[in-house]
Amino acid sequence: MNEPDGKPDDGAGTLLGEISRLRKAGYTLDFYATAEGRLACRACEMDEDPATMKVDFTARFEGQSNPDDESILLALTCECGSKGLYTAAYGPSSSPEDTAVLNRLT
Repeated sequence: MNEPDGKPDDGAGTLLGEISRLRKAGYTLDFYATAEGRLACRACEMDEDPATMKVDFTARFEGQSNPDDESILLALTCECGSKGLYTAAYGPSSSPEDTAVLNRLT
């Protein structure tokens, strides 16, 4: 697909496009929420307080067919220096673990 200027669409602005762009920028890990509302880092094998993570980039997305289908993508840097991504449902469909993490991120 092409953009209006005739250039190829690289997927920027979509969840998958942003993930691809951030992977190329060095965000190679995947962080995930624990049952306790912390973020698990596979590099240092620690469950980190989300408030200690550095948020480098944030993007929110809505589903094309359902505006209530919301997700959030964050590029994070752990205290150990590892860079990774965290994705979660956003809004009413967010899990309790993801809600706890998102409330602690600064």
